[in-house]
Parts: sequence; C-alpha cells; structure tokens
Amino acid sequence: MASLTVTNIIKNFGTTEVLKRIFLNVNHGEFIVLVGPSGCGKSTLLNLIAGLETITSGEIKIGENVVNEVRPKDRDIAMVFQSYALYPNMNVRKNLAFGLETRKVPKEQINETIDRVANILQISELLNRKPAQLSGGQRQRVAMGRALARDPAIFLFDEPLSNLDAKLRVEMRLEIKMLHQRIKTTIVYVTHDQIEAMTLADRIAIMKDGIIQQFDTPQQVYDNPSNLFVAGFIGSPAMNFIPCEIIKKDKYIGVNFKTSKERSSFLTIERPDLKLDKWLGKKVILGIRPEQIASGFHEQEKNPQIHEIECIVQVLEPTGPDTLVFILINGTKVLCRVNPKTVKLPGETMKLMVDVSKALFFDPETERKLGVL
Repeated sequence: MASLTVTNIIKNFGTTEVLKRIFLNVNHGEFIVLVGPSGCGKSTLLNLIAGLETITSGEIKIGENVVNEVRPKDRDIAMVFQSYALYPNMNVRKNLAFGLETRKVPKEQINETIDRVANILQISELLNRKPAQLSGGQRQRVAMGRALARDPAIFLFDEPLSNLDAKLRVEMRLEIKMLHQRIKTTIVYVTHDQIEAMTLADRIAIMKDGIIQQFDTPQQVYDNPSNLFVAGFIGSPAMNFIPCEIIKKDKYIGVNFKTSKERSSFLTIERPDLKLDKWLGKKVILGIRPEQIASGFHEQEKNPQIHEIECIVQVLEPTGPDTLVFILINGTKVLCRVNPKTVKLPGETMKLMVDVSKALFFDPETERKLGVL
C-alpha cells in the first residue's frame, strides 16, 4: 500500500486543456472516488496516474517516488477496467494466473495467491469455469481478482460497474467496499454515478471541466457543497434551487416563498455566519434538499427555523417509504419528500414544513456558496 500525490497536473490534447492544475493527496489505504459528468477529465486523470497517458506538466508521486517517466508496468499499480478484459479461452484460474506467470512468479506461489484471492472474492467454486459461463458480476469479480493477485501499492478502478444492471451494481458496491475493508489498499475509483461515489468513498473529488470543484468526505460534500454545481450533482433526489431576494421584514432578514398567486410566506433566516445583511435587496439562489421540505417536523415549535407554507400539489411520485411531491415556489418546480399518509392529490392545497436551518445560499453570478471565500 502507498500514498498518492498529484501536484499541479496539466494535460493538453493538442490545443485543448483537458486537466487544469489538478492537486490530489491520497493517504495510505484511502478509498478515493473521482466523480463527475462525462468529459470532465476523471478517466484522463486515472490514465495519467496509471502511466497510460503522458502528463503535459506537473508531478505524480506514488509513495515517495516520482513516476512521471516510469513505465506503467513498473509503477506497482493494478487497474480494473469498465470492460472485464478476460481471456475467453482460459478458465478463471488461468486468467488469474496469467499476469503472475508472465512475471516468472514460482508456480507454488501462484497457486497460493490464486487460492487466497479466490477466497477473498468468494469465487473458489468458479476457478474451472470459462468467462462465457459466468454472470456479469462473477466476471467483474474475476477482473478484480486478477488485479488483487498483483498485490499492488495502488488499485485503479475505471467505472467497473457501469456494464451491470441496477441490482447487481448495488451488490457489487457492497463487495468492493467489503474488499477494501479487508485488504486496506489504496484505491482510486472513477465513476459518473454519485450514489456509487457517496457509498464507497472515504473522500470524493467532484470534477467539472477538468477542475476539481471540491475534495472532501461524502457527508461534507453533501452538507456543505462549495458551489452550485457540486450541490446539484451530489444527492438523489437532487437539491432544489429557488431564486429569491434577501429582504428585511420588521427586524428580521429572510426570503419570500410565493406558492401561488394568492399565497406568499416570509421565511426568516437566522444565519449570522452568512452575513445576509450584506445581501439585502439582492438576488440569491436558495438551495434546499427535498427532505428539508416535508409534511411535518416534531420540533417545529422549538425551532424558529422551521416554517409552514401552503402550496398546491402539482405531481406525485410514490416511492414506497416516501412520496415525492412537486410544488411551485417562486415560479420554480420544487421537489419535496413527504410521508405518504399525509399526501394530497394533484391540484389540492397541502401544508408543508420548510427547515431552513440547513438551507444554502449561492451567488447567482459566481455560483459559489455564500460564506465560502
């Protein structure tokens, strides 16, 4: 196991700058996920770490060694790709052994390694089967096993679950997380799926347009996104963004929520850390998660940050334990997560409670969260 340090990495393809001054510090044994939309540069960054692409400028260190000029096979890394890339004419045992045999590892050590890896991944009973006789999840385990057999300093995963169906992806996420807890090896994992990122990572690097927008723990990224993009990308269902104006009513600072032509509610915002008085009369974007607009909070009377609003139900989406309710606030479609027993039918008026204690505010011009320097 080893640490990974990426310092001021720039990558150009011709005149196009794909990665723009990337800094990344990965600790020993840490599980890091690079997440972002297609074309953001996450797979390119992984390929630079692996040595499959050359960097334009900057430095990559694995442990204490600078590996900019080191060939991929000498970097002590193992990579698991989106495609399983198994040899179809070889059984599982041969697929696992192939890389070790090419390195002239003694046969007895190869057999011990294969048995150990097969036991870790629970594929011992599959060793004599060929890839065509395996399910998608079993093939992915074999691909992971081939990487494990190397016993590398760092594992690199490039969207390994994207070819699997939804149910199998959930199962394989658990497998990968349990695997990391057992082997404690440094992992850098690329995905476009924010649920994968949230459930797997020790820390997440959210990327957009070749720039790391935020690098933090899953909970911090969820609770304190640095900008509008991160706030909208992380979380399912996504955060609501409501255009508002900061106003003062009597001695209180807050915003108006207009839910129909006849209905408007003033919500006081008691957040001295945001210095909202500096934004009086200015437009902002209020970000609020669906679970913060619900059909009732027990602590309402004790918490002045919880407000009641009346709104007209637009659309319902039952999900089982919750029902997703779409309403309009300030002319914007807003999603709420409510108790199914309290739901009204579309077109009817419904009372909802809004908890603004965790609401976020963003500058509509810079898209940065207020309170972030």
